[in-house]
Formats: sequence, structure tokens, C-alpha cells
Amino acid sequence: VDDERLIPGSVRWLRSAAGIHKVRFGIRLASDEHVVGFGERYDWVDQRGHCLDAVVFEQYKSQGQHHRTYLPMPWAMVVSENTGRAWGFHLQTSRRSWYDVAASQDGVLLIEADLDPTTDPALRVATWSGTPQETLNGFLNEVGRATQMPEWVFGLWASGNEWNSQAAVMEQVHRHQSEGIPISAVVIEAWSDEESFTVFRDASYDVGGGQLPAAENLVYPADGAWPDPAGMIHDLHERGIKVLLWQIPLQKAEQSDSALAQAQRDSLLASGHMVREADGSAYRNRGWWFPGAYLPDLSTAAGRRWWTEQRRYLVEDLGVDGFKTDGGEHAWGHDLCYANGQRGDEANNLFPVHYAAAYGELLRSAGKDPVTFSRSGFAGSQPHGIFWAGDENSTWEAFRSSITAGITAGASGIVYWGWDIGGFSGPVPDAELYMRAFAASALMPIMQYHSEFNHHRRPCRDRTPWNVAEAAGEPQVVEVARRFVALRQQLRPYLASEAQDCVAGGAPLM
Repeated sequence: VDDERLIPGSVRWLRSAAGIHKVRFGIRLASDEHVVGFGERYDWVDQRGHCLDAVVFEQYKSQGQHHRTYLPMPWAMVVSENTGRAWGFHLQTSRRSWYDVAASQDGVLLIEADLDPTTDPALRVATWSGTPQETLNGFLNEVGRATQMPEWVFGLWASGNEWNSQAAVMEQVHRHQSEGIPISAVVIEAWSDEESFTVFRDASYDVGGGQLPAAENLVYPADGAWPDPAGMIHDLHERGIKVLLWQIPLQKAEQSDSALAQAQRDSLLASGHMVREADGSAYRNRGWWFPGAYLPDLSTAAGRRWWTEQRRYLVEDLGVDGFKTDGGEHAWGHDLCYANGQRGDEANNLFPVHYAAAYGELLRSAGKDPVTFSRSGFAGSQPHGIFWAGDENSTWEAFRSSITAGITAGASGIVYWGWDIGGFSGPVPDAELYMRAFAASALMPIMQYHSEFNHHRRPCRDRTPWNVAEAAGEPQVVEVARRFVALRQQLRPYLASEAQDCVAGGAPLM
């Protein structure tokens, strides 16, 4: 850190009998300086006057209120209001760090970071200065910059968790076309069962001999939920619509009636490609979502290949174009053990980076663009696909928080970012909120709507324009959506060009 910035005498080493565990130091802030970055943040764009940390955390809704994020980074940019100049810093660590941004002491940024007391108790900090754009580029030159995505990602994406059959998906696709509201992608969340996430629900599959799922050994019953996945995907492609399938990096651990799920569980344990406890036993997810599930170890190329090979046929045989790489915040515990030699205190924050990279590698190896759609990440996630703001209510407060999240993500080098238009959880948004959100999303990097699972109860909670219009009793919602999707279609070449410039080192897309 610049000697002029580092406050003399502020460096403190926190020790125990085992060694040095933390370092703490202070940096001067001028009265006109604003502090932005720290990854995707939902509470404030300028963090001056606030306290925060950098740890991957699954906060289900109300992230701004709880000051939590799926996608933190130990990076920030300090921008002078008077001169427009900036300087930035990156703590070169994946361990947890804390920041008191002139909250306790006016004009002082206090930083504290965990260290490894056993080997190298040092914290390396990289700094850059110049214009804000130059400063951000310095950071991205170190951690990696976004990978250019194909032009189709700039169309409208459609999604609903209760679209759990081929008929349901095609019904919504046909409605989009009849309403004159074109989509470029459909994200199918409820395509598999709640156990395997490798095979379409109702398909029969011979699990004998340890063979991987493949098109030639799967049978889809005519009266099943997905009678012809390959035909459906081909049909969607003919309509100019790409297909993304939902994923979660977990393997249920309980005994199952599903022979496939049981075979996958046994295969994971036999392979050894799972995160472990300090005693060598398999780690069981401590989070509330899929509790007790096994966590695949994606820290090595071998582990990533083992996990994604079970899904290769989806891309190569069925034609899937990308994956919604949901979750990724499931590694809890400082003493977890990873195959690359790291412990949990160092590796847990990197799990979502390896997770998105694994699916990107699969798609590239099959000749596809590496389109992943993630909510979690850390420094180093920038090259790995597209991100969205995660789970949010359909409220004005959540709308504001999502805008803040998009701006701060952009200030941290995330180029391709979106949110669930008008929120995805609870009753459908009122017409005013939905129309305002739809309009705003037309001008964001990624335009996507999605709705949460509601046990198929009535009234339907889909966030489609026609369902919101019906729920609100305001038919103009459909016309407003049609108008802004038409605008979006006109903007697609511009957005693709601006994104290309941004990837090459230009200003943030949002």
C-alpha cells in the first residue's frame, strides 16, 4: 500500500500460540473520496460510512437489508469527487476479510484479513491508480476479465420454476410468439428430479456397468413429463431460442428409491471427488438448502471433469446451450479439505469460481460458447459467464437493491449481469412495479424474468407479462412488455458491441 496512504503505526498482527492469524491496518481517505466495488453489493454503491466483509454467503432474499452477498470481492476503488482520479486495491487472498470504510473513524479505511498461521502469515495487496477505468483494468489484468458472450444473450430470457414439463415450456414459448414478445432463451429449472440433475424427469436409464448417461441408453416415455427433449430443443433452436438447464453442485446423500440417484451417490463416494472434513470423512452440506448433501470437489481439473462428464450428453447429444449454475455457497467450515491441498478457510470462497469454470470448460469442449448463469462468485469469477442478482422479493425495496447490485458488480468487472425482472418470490408484482422493472431491464446487460416454485397453487405466480396482467387486472402490462422487448431487439447489436468494448477494457456495461 502507498506509504502516503498507510497510516503509520496502524499495522497490527493478531497472534495466538499457533502463530499469526490476522492482520489489521488503516488507510487514509480524503474527505472527497468515494469507495466503490467489493463485488456485488445490494446495500450501497458508495460504501463510505459502512462496514462489510468479503465472504461468499447464501442470503435468501433481502440481501441489502442483511448486508450479505453471494458475490463478494476483496477489491475496491477509491474515487476522488474533486479530480475524478482513482486508486484501487486488491487483497490477494481468498480468505475472509473485513472493511470499516470510515464508519468508526472519519477519514480512515480499516482493513482486517485472515492469514495462514502455519506457513506464510503475510498479506499481499496489489494497488493501481489512474482514471477509474484504468484502475479497474489493472485489477482485471490480475484476476481475469470477462469472456465475450454470444449475441443471443442480449434477447429476453424466459423462466419459471413451475414449467416442469415439455408441454408447459412449449405452452409459454407459443404464447410469447402469439403475443409478439420474442425470446432468445428459455431457462428450464424443473427439468430433472430433485435428486440426480443429470437426466430429464421420467426417463428410464440402465445404471448398470457404471456407464454415463447418453442419448442412446435413455428412454423417454410418451406419457412422461419430457417425451422428447432432443426434439423439443431442436424445435426451440428452429425458433431462434437457446436452452439453459438448471444445476446445483450437490449430490443428495440419503438412500433413494431412484436407482440413478443411488448410482450417482455411490459413484461419487467411490471416485473420491468430494470435499472432505478434517478427519477425512465426506463433508455434508451444513446449509439450509439440500441439507446433508455431498459437495463435489471441483478444485482440480480431474474433479471438474468427473462431475461434468455426467452432463456431457446434454450438450453434445441433446443440444443444450448453457447451464444455470445456481447455488455454490455450500462450503461451510475453515477446516474442510480440498484435493488441491487447500483448506476451507482459503478455498471455500473459491468454490463458486471453480463451479462456473467447470461448466464453462464442458461447453467449450463441446464447441459451445461458455454460457453459464451464476449467482455466486469471488475475485476471479469475472471470466466465467453471466451472473444474476439471486433470490429477491417482488418489492420496490428489492428493485432498488438489485439496481445497486448491478452497479457494484459492474464496478468490480462483472460485464454480463441481470436480475429476475420485478423479483421472483411471493405474490406477483403489481402492474406498476412490473412495468417499471421491465422497462429498466430493457437497458440492463441481461434481460430475464423468473418465478419461484409455489407448489402449483392458484393463483399462478408466473412472472410472464400475461399472468401479471391477469393478476393485476391491467391488460396494458402486455403491451408495455411488448414495446420494451421491441426496444430491446433494436438495442441488441448496440449492446453486443458495447459488451465487446467492455471486455476489451472499456467502461463497465452497467
